[in-house]
Amino acid sequence: MTQKTRLGKTAILLILAASTACPLLTEAAPATPAKPTRTSRSRHRYLRPEKGVDPTIGDIATNDDPIVRAAAIEALGRYNGSVVAVDPNNGRILAVVNQKLAYSDGAIPCSTIKPTIALAALEENLITRDTMLKVGRRKYMNLTDAMAHSNNEFFEELGRRMGFDTVSKYGRLLGLGELAGYNLAEEHPGAFPMAPPVKGGVARMSSFGEGIQITPFQLASLAAAFANGGTLYYLQYPELGANPSAFVPRVKRELNIGPLLPELREGMLAAVLYGTGKRSYDAGGDEMPAGKTGTCSDQISHVGWFLTYADEAHPKIAIAVLIRGNSSRIKGPLAAGVAGRIYRRLREQNYFSTVTARRATSGIISGN
Repeated sequence: MTQKTRLGKTAILLILAASTACPLLTEAAPATPAKPTRTSRSRHRYLRPEKGVDPTIGDIATNDDPIVRAAAIEALGRYNGSVVAVDPNNGRILAVVNQKLAYSDGAIPCSTIKPTIALAALEENLITRDTMLKVGRRKYMNLTDAMAHSNNEFFEELGRRMGFDTVSKYGRLLGLGELAGYNLAEEHPGAFPMAPPVKGGVARMSSFGEGIQITPFQLASLAAAFANGGTLYYLQYPELGANPSAFVPRVKRELNIGPLLPELREGMLAAVLYGTGKRSYDAGGDEMPAGKTGTCSDQISHVGWFLTYADEAHPKIAIAVLIRGNSSRIKGPLAAGVAGRIYRRLREQNYFSTVTARRATSGIISGN
């Protein structure tokens, strides 16, 4: 398996500059957004602003890392959203903002299901990174571009080829439908279907996560496993008052996906550089994030997801962002923007440098 070429900062900036010449690529939503209204003062259409909320109401922040929590609160602003941030190297929960939403039944995963489908297809030798699949009348894509632009046709075809039983096997292996945390009394396990969903079958299940309910804890756990090389940790807080260095990780299972991760990460990196997740990119930082957006709707509201970790070489944080609302602006790219603001704030406070120094002192520097 070939090692993917790392992009220098100059190349990254050139890619970003080129990408701004094209409209932002967003994912198709299964529900038609509400029709924009027209103001009496302007002939231009506008998106009605989402009603602001305080996402911290009811939160108990005793165990949260104060720096990470403050960055997440500032990044969320007044959106009805939740952020779960964890240390990908041991499963320690760093912050949970909007705990009411984080501990809820969850939401349809939208296109954040696609990394799971990609891993399943790679493991089943259905595709390689360079396999081209037909996604339109005269259009073909490989895995990297399909991940970057969240192409539904690509992943629906993978789902059809694998079938429901195979898709289910890998979804459950990666922690869907089960508790992600350890001693998180209020956590919900989400839901995973026992049969192909009536709406769209396994194809739609593979592109939008139809029939699945996923929580921010589960998505953060998944992002951490992608970051650390394939270890699925139980997410847990350190014991109250205990020295952080005494934190004891708890491994749920080893996924044995290490050889497949370079192909997956290349697509998640491309999503940040020029695809649907580019609002998460921090031009001033050395910590290159990778990520995947999710955009769709359920019976409650529009849903915007983003799973991400940084940096790509020596991961220091994994994040899941969920935003709910009735405005059509609630999309995965918006959630990616929240993650981007978290990354920028943490960089400004030298958080990543502090983590690196602490790990070097304790001998816990880890790679992928």
